[in-house]
Amino acid sequence: MSAEIPSREVARRAFAGEFNDASYTFRESDDERAPIYLLLPTGERANRVFVVGTLTEKENIGEESEYWRGRVVDPTGTFFAYAGQYQPEAAATLREIEPPAYVAIVGKPRTYEPEDGDGVLVSIQPESVSVVDAATRDRWVVETAERTLDRIEAFDAETNEYAAMAEERYDLPVETYRDKVIAALESLEEGDAEPEPEIEA
Repeated sequence: MSAEIPSREVARRAFAGEFNDASYTFRESDDERAPIYLLLPTGERANRVFVVGTLTEKENIGEESEYWRGRVVDPTGTFFAYAGQYQPEAAATLREIEPPAYVAIVGKPRTYEPEDGDGVLVSIQPESVSVVDAATRDRWVVETAERTLDRIEAFDAETNEYAAMAEERYDLPVETYRDKVIAALESLEEGDAEPEPEIEA
């Protein structure tokens, strides 16, 4: 039966403004193969994420082999995605795309503590990168706004263990993210302040 087949973790939607505030990762068992989750400040665990935005720049920062860094902007901030030899398809796609372009990324959140000790940086290790159109980007903004609001509304529920964990780990008022949702939706109404990809005639 299909129910017995292990399924992949759901790819969570989150705006950059929330994703970049997340810094705490955890496993739910002692098994070394157990999934690593990033704790979102609105009270959700994320082993995979789904983001859409404008690829504004890309750079091959590898020394001995290709290692691509992509800068992806949504209405609330910036995601950074890194793909190298262990993500060959994503790396090849990043190599070929000419910014600016709308892209959809599904991947794993990764945290990194820089040597200067200045906080924790969060990035995405892409499983897939694809070019999308403006309508897809707009739909992602609306659906991500809905998911974020759902998490905010459920934050104070006594049974919400991940919200309790977020409240303990992060000194961040959850209402902050309602403001980011409003800003994201308003950016659509204003016709978007992000750079528009050029369409060749």
